[in-house]
Amino acid sequence: MATNADTSIANALKVNKSHELAKCTIKAPSYSYAHLELLNTEASKTGDLDALQVKSYCTAALKQFLGITGTAIPLDILKVERQSCWLRLPRDDLGAFAAAITAWQGTTQDDVHSTLRIIGCSDWLGALVGQQNEEKLWAG
Repeated sequence: MATNADTSIANALKVNKSHELAKCTIKAPSYSYAHLELLNTEASKTGDLDALQVKSYCTAALKQFLGITGTAIPLDILKVERQSCWLRLPRDDLGAFAAAITAWQGTTQDDVHSTLRIIGCSDWLGALVGQQNEEKLWAG
């Protein structure tokens, strides 16, 4: 004869049919991500960014801020779209990279001054996706 305790244990086992196979928590990811935007003094002469420009601008900023050591920071260009680009870099170098881009004065060509602006930085790429129109929400 089954007791009430046996019945409740059997019911609890029937309800929990899923099993956790593995659990992993990433506390400190290896990489960080940055979303940059190209700014020009003349909007009419604005061209789209390309990967070569992004690499050149970032290298110039890092070299100016940190010297030859700054050029050793590995940058992965994930996507370039119109005036925006997304980069991946080592997590430990994000602070130095952000400081270098912020301090960089930019470049002038054909009387058009161009520079990069940081839209956002994060240890998680998902936190940066979809931030393009965030300013319009609050400026409207």
